[in-house]
Amino acid sequence: MTTPAIAAGATPAPKNLVARFIGALTAPRETFASIAAHPKWFGMLALTAVVVAIFTALPMTTEAGRQAALDQQVQQMQSFGMTVNDQMYEQMSKGTARMPYVTGITVLVMTPLIGVIVAGILFGIFNVALGGEASFKQMFAVYAHAGAVSVLSTVFSGTINYFRGSMGSVANLGALLPMLPENSFAGRLLGMVDVFLVWYIVVLAIGLAVLYRRRTQPIAISLLSVYAVIAIVVALVKSRVGGA
Repeated sequence: MTTPAIAAGATPAPKNLVARFIGALTAPRETFASIAAHPKWFGMLALTAVVVAIFTALPMTTEAGRQAALDQQVQQMQSFGMTVNDQMYEQMSKGTARMPYVTGITVLVMTPLIGVIVAGILFGIFNVALGGEASFKQMFAVYAHAGAVSVLSTVFSGTINYFRGSMGSVANLGALLPMLPENSFAGRLLGMVDVFLVWYIVVLAIGLAVLYRRRTQPIAISLLSVYAVIAIVVALVKSRVGGA
């Protein structure tokens, strides 16, 4: 059975960008009702891309941050079974000065591309498979505004990493439980569970529920289940290869 994209009744009043940003974090259901009725996406997407680019690159503006980023790259390559010899490491080291600029530009380019892909997948699931009636513009607006959580996450992580000269998530369960062996399955799995990412998924689920007039819980459980499967597979591969 098809479902109308927006609940019947009075059309919610439009909100400005600041109100939409704050509302996505503090009152997502009411905010997404307004976004669905007035699907503006460009301002939020631009804000997300710029802020995330700046704070992702920020730690790399310090020597310690660049070294941490290099070490992280090496560890990621090794965790998937790749061997980094001295020559490869030297070549990678030569590019550290460009890291902040390359990272910032990459984030600016990839943010809208990833957004179109993810929104397209969700649009296909909810409109084609489940018979919803929302427009792609509405879907993309909902996706873009869930990015308010990503902005908060990156500002938090980027600021902390800048001052301590490190890289990576500071809100994953692995960082909160450092006593676990890093290469163990449990350590790898908890390292994949980021508190902000879970929050983001819940906010996105609320937005989709409002847009398609469905219950939030089944959508959130489905999205979190996909996240859990990906986390388990990645953790399993890294723990086996890294421990070999």
